[in-house]
Amino acid sequence: MRHFGHLAPEVRQRLFHREPCAFDADSPARVLSAALGATLYSPATRPRLAEDILKQAGRGVVSMVLCLEDSIGDEDVAEGEENLVRQFTDLAVRPGVELPLLFIRIRTPEQIPDLVRRLGPAVRLLSGFVFPKFTEERGIPFLEALAGAELTSGRRLFGMPVLETPELMYRESRVDALEGIARAVEKYRSRVLALRLGVTDFCSSYGLRRAPDMTAYDVQIVASVIADVVNMLGRADGTGFTVTGPVWEYFRVPERMFKPMLRHSPFLEGQAVELREKLIEHAMDGLLREISLDHANGLLGKTCIHPSHVPAVHALSVVSHEEYGDATDILRPERGGGGVLRSAYTNKMNEVKPHRAWAERTMLRAEVFGVAREDVSFVDLLAAGIPG
Repeated sequence: MRHFGHLAPEVRQRLFHREPCAFDADSPARVLSAALGATLYSPATRPRLAEDILKQAGRGVVSMVLCLEDSIGDEDVAEGEENLVRQFTDLAVRPGVELPLLFIRIRTPEQIPDLVRRLGPAVRLLSGFVFPKFTEERGIPFLEALAGAELTSGRRLFGMPVLETPELMYRESRVDALEGIARAVEKYRSRVLALRLGVTDFCSSYGLRRAPDMTAYDVQIVASVIADVVNMLGRADGTGFTVTGPVWEYFRVPERMFKPMLRHSPFLEGQAVELREKLIEHAMDGLLREISLDHANGLLGKTCIHPSHVPAVHALSVVSHEEYGDATDILRPERGGGGVLRSAYTNKMNEVKPHRAWAERTMLRAEVFGVAREDVSFVDLLAAGIPG
């Protein structure tokens, strides 16, 4: 699979200076953690789940979470497990189908070996599990169960902890909670693909819910948690993990209080005025701003609950021609001694040593999401990625 692989080759050639790389479930963890992109969640009880997965793969989704936790009722868990086994078995006998990376969000550690056993040969379609309400105490049993399931199945399986407990919200317990999480994930580093943020749960600790014209970063108490998670768990010194962006809850706005957050000019230049109106109608202007703020705050990828969010996440993850040029210049071997140089776009300073970590992260993003042509904007990428 590859990002934008659902587009025709001639369309990709028109859009990309450097096309996204191909990858699969057996690719290095470094590549997969960056390539998760818009991770689409779906309740595990959906009766046509196999068809849904294939449909979304055909629309550019490269990672999905099939949820046995908050998205279904307590009384539906057994039915959800049975349905997952049926749907995986169905997918496993279909020849030549290309599937997203598939993860199961579970409730208890005991579900890991049980589901792996029940999936049988179809476990080869599974990339791992999502662990809810992760803390050091709760998380270690999940990670131990994951390690055991790898041994019994002979299949590499990843874990994605969700950071969403009140201990992370409360100032007096946050540092201790993050230090405990850091110890747990470091012990099982090779099995932790990414850390996910449960911002909805963060808000619930204070009875809050952000409006569609506000981002997670406008809710200061939530923004402080994101900052501390990145500070302690997302560092670029080799100790950090990929941290993914919070879920965007909206897909239509009945009434708007504030002005839209999308300027006219990028859409006028791309002859995409109708696209702008459609994005505003479906609350996507707030989503686009939040994705930009995710990147600015060190997050990559995003939890999504609606397929319409996927093209936005992927379009804004593509590296611009300008970013790529700057990163390339910074990482040239002859620049190893440091120094300052003017950007090829003559609009900024590139300081080699301070900007090196940024350049390395940019190059990894360029590998998995591609590099846009010089005259291609995010509007062009977004318009091309939206299903007709």
